Amino acid sequence: MKNNRIIICNKIITKILAISMLSMAVQGFNAQKVVVNREVETTNDGKMLLGNQLKEQFLKEPYSEWYTKEFNEYALDQKAVGELKKNKINSYNLIVFIGTWCEDSHRDFPRLMKILQEVKFPDSRLTIIAVNRKKESPTGDESKYNVSKVPTIIVEKYGKEIGRIIEMPTTGYIERDLVEILKKDDQSVIKEIFKKEN
Repeated sequence: MKNNRIIICNKIITKILAISMLSMAVQGFNAQKVVVNREVETTNDGKMLLGNQLKEQFLKEPYSEWYTKEFNEYALDQKAVGELKKNKINSYNLIVFIGTWCEDSHRDFPRLMKILQEVKFPDSRLTIIAVNRKKESPTGDESKYNVSKVPTIIVEKYGKEIGRIIEMPTTGYIERDLVEILKKDDQSVIKEIFKKEN
């Protein structure tokens, strides 16, 4: 009787181990390796960044030519920056699609990065994706986020899109547009609370 229990326990343990190993193997197959800081050479545009990027990549030539100049010369709207801090922008995620060949990206991406530096935005909450002239990236994230113009700055909270800035800020200032997006998010939360009470 005791031997039967030991045999049954061993079979159960063996099955659990087999299922665990199979599960880990499947996860390994499904894991997508994301290449970071990919740079390609094109006939028409020369060097171009493509796919996920770290912000330090823009401090290298030839990108630093436009990035550093705009970053240093941009005068922040300090009132709007204060509002961003007050509205806890650092608790949101930002997904930024840019084209290193695009003049709008040359202007607005360095400005955004200066704003994020000023509010001490965590790098872990920032995703930068560079696309080609067809607005494509190696991982296809532009389709997932329905991006057709660059730059596109998407603000998310808990995996849900709160708002976006497409091509250029409607107010003329990225930080002011971001404040408006965060205010809309606060209002939508308040509306949800009142809906539940009624």
